[in-house]
Amino acid sequence: MTSSASIAKHPIHPMLVAFPIGLWVFSLVCDLIYRGTSTPIWSDLAFYTIAGGIIGALLAAVPGLIDLSSLRHRAQKIGIAHMIINLVVVGLYCWNFWLRSTGSHGRAPLALSVIAVILLAISGWLGGEMVYVYGVAVQPAPPEPASPHTVAPSRPAWEHSRG
Repeated sequence: MTSSASIAKHPIHPMLVAFPIGLWVFSLVCDLIYRGTSTPIWSDLAFYTIAGGIIGALLAAVPGLIDLSSLRHRAQKIGIAHMIINLVVVGLYCWNFWLRSTGSHGRAPLALSVIAVILLAISGWLGGEMVYVYGVAVQPAPPEPASPHTVAPSRPAWEHSRG
């Protein structure tokens, strides 16, 4: 099944999700480095990567929603779970961003990041399930043209000995 939201037969949603995922995972890395070093730049980096991840996730959600509307049966149920988890993740990061914008550097922002990254991994697994099990946004490969040099497959050696 091909994607409804695509450019030159390439689905847009998977192209865009790499940005928020990478930014949010990096924000957690920045938080952990900040915890270990107390160097303020790492807290600032976490703040800005969270902001970029929120923007990127909202941009990725549009083609994701378009693709979701074309799904049927089991793939649609998985897609809805994927969407709900992602909305929770975006909500957690919005809350995280707000806490940080008010100057909070306590345990809550780090805890929100850890919970959100775990949920992001679960959501990613569901996204992979849709693609690799149900073929969502996968265009069938064109048939290979027969080559004049193609040789019929031979039988394995152990089959020859049976007679």
